Amino acid sequence: MALLSELLASDFRELDRRASDLYLAAVAQVRPDSLHLPTPCADWTLHGLIRHQVSQDEGFAAAVDGRGADLRVWRNGRLGDDPVGAAKTSLDALLTAFDQDGVLDREFVLPEIRADGTFPARLAISFHFVDLVVHAWDVAATIGAPWEPGRELTDAALKVAGIVPAAPGARGPGESFDQVAGPIDDGVPAEHRLLALLGRSPSWTPPGGGAG
Repeated sequence: MALLSELLASDFRELDRRASDLYLAAVAQVRPDSLHLPTPCADWTLHGLIRHQVSQDEGFAAAVDGRGADLRVWRNGRLGDDPVGAAKTSLDALLTAFDQDGVLDREFVLPEIRADGTFPARLAISFHFVDLVVHAWDVAATIGAPWEPGRELTDAALKVAGIVPAAPGARGPGESFDQVAGPIDDGVPAEHRLLALLGRSPSWTPPGGGAG
């Protein structure tokens, strides 16, 4: 598969750093009275979504050091009374871990994606990258903020989205992504195509009309 081969030969660390900035820019606009709002991820309020990303950052950092098999490291993220600070702290630690010498030659255990086996680091980092890009939209859509990933991040995220399994058993409640959101017209903007491929509706708005 040419697309998978391309991803396995790519270094997503700088793109991941830029996606972190995109995500944190959205989180920085979250007011405390917005944390209860529902998000495009049906299982999570805004508080739950940000907490999930903190947990993912901590899990990927643990995977860098060979500790990814323990599911607890993927689920213990805490926001305390400073969600923005918690999001920044977890991403700073994660990006530092990704910058370790020789990290691209390692294998990561990612139990939330596959119960056994490992993923090459280059591919695993691309997974973290695409999560940040789409969760930045989740946050922005929830609070009515802009989401402007730009062409390079969007094109790279589309490549990663292109290898996400689309079979019904691989998507839906309890899985990483929902079902593909309807037929995708080639003429729609690339950002909308990305959201649809990852189970989002680009026209989604919070029930009740938005932040408040």
